[in-house]
Amino acid sequence: MIMIKKLLIANRGEIAVRIIRACQEMGIETLALYSQADRPSLHVQMADEAICIGPASASESYLRMDRIMSAAELANADAIHPGYGFLSESSSFAQLCEDCQIRFVGPKPETIHQMGNKSQAKEIAKAAGVPTIPGSPGILPNESEALKVAEEIGYPVLLKAVAGGGGKGMRLVSGREELTKEFLLARGEAEKNFGNGAIYMEKYIEEPRHIEIQIFADSHGNCISLGERDCSIQRRYQKLIEESPSPFLNDALRQSMGEAAIRIAKKCHYENAGTIEFLVDKHGKFYFMEMNTRIQVEHGVTEEATGMDLLKLQLLVAMGEALPVQPENIRFAGHALECRINAENPDANFAPSPGNISFYHAPGGRGVRVDSHIYNGYTIPSHYDSMVAKIITRGDTRREAIRCMERALAEMQIEGKGIFTTLPFLQKIMRDETFRKGDITTRFLEDFLKRDGGV
Repeated sequence: MIMIKKLLIANRGEIAVRIIRACQEMGIETLALYSQADRPSLHVQMADEAICIGPASASESYLRMDRIMSAAELANADAIHPGYGFLSESSSFAQLCEDCQIRFVGPKPETIHQMGNKSQAKEIAKAAGVPTIPGSPGILPNESEALKVAEEIGYPVLLKAVAGGGGKGMRLVSGREELTKEFLLARGEAEKNFGNGAIYMEKYIEEPRHIEIQIFADSHGNCISLGERDCSIQRRYQKLIEESPSPFLNDALRQSMGEAAIRIAKKCHYENAGTIEFLVDKHGKFYFMEMNTRIQVEHGVTEEATGMDLLKLQLLVAMGEALPVQPENIRFAGHALECRINAENPDANFAPSPGNISFYHAPGGRGVRVDSHIYNGYTIPSHYDSMVAKIITRGDTRREAIRCMERALAEMQIEGKGIFTTLPFLQKIMRDETFRKGDITTRFLEDFLKRDGGV
């Protein structure tokens, strides 16, 4: 085992705080990086050391590999944790860490590259015997080829960016007359956001659930599934609410999906934490969608469902240790539910709502966990993602977890001039009868807004 003595955290916000807490419990020193806008951030205050790497813009700070590596060399860090977002799924960054003999807490660069390319990932899933969504055999070179493939697989179809994520470069097309326009829009958006305008096509699965399997693999050939998370409640392909177990899966389907996820992970020689994402149709047929080669925002749901610390597992695996748990020893208990709290105004089409927090109160009590980086007096910057906290609740049953979440959402207070949050919006979802029944698909939010008329 190669011990990590000092870990550089190439991220910000709640995930940086989460990583620091895991390191503190493991006796690992921490180095926080921050932009000028994040100087007062909680992760900067909590870390053993902190270095400013640039101005507020992420492109001039958290996305600057050269500045991150210079900070690592200056502070003599021997490992880097990328968190999620930013450079967490950059094979170039992982390769740079390897070239500089700094341990990257995540999979190998070649694995990130393979699974980050959606067409390659699809071929790996097929080779592992896992069903994939019908679509183009690879990148679509032009609109004419897109029209041809759409006619073969049938409308509706989804145009998706090869290098995409978070809904960027994604377009739903209902018929032939829309396709050329949407193809050009998707390609332009992909080029703008990822520097890669390559587009492929998939059949649109109607009434699907978005269900992901958390896997963990080490360098000794061990790979385990830590169950599923149902992430079907989304807005513009961004997840809002996650839960485990899924209210839709039965034991047989759950086992089949877990085994499929492990086959994919083994086929691409995966190491560390990863998530295999599936779409599941109303008949219980599942299709591989993509793999996230990093820790997820919603990892806390799995932690509460299994009692395992995924950040500590990441660090142990990165140090070369074998997974300390065998599949037969994994225990799932109760139900875990997560709500992402965003500084957004639901009444203004969820426009970001930055500003200074004059009063903050986090909920507590049995079954409530809050992962956040905010505090009284903290200023929510306008330069980054609007998520300011995650509330995770646990109950013996789904109903108990929902009731606990209702209480936690009502108890939480984030006040400040001009600041709006999604707290009241999420409270309404918790009270919605369709949600309570577990009758949710990726169309849930659209239908909910039609039923309810918004907040």
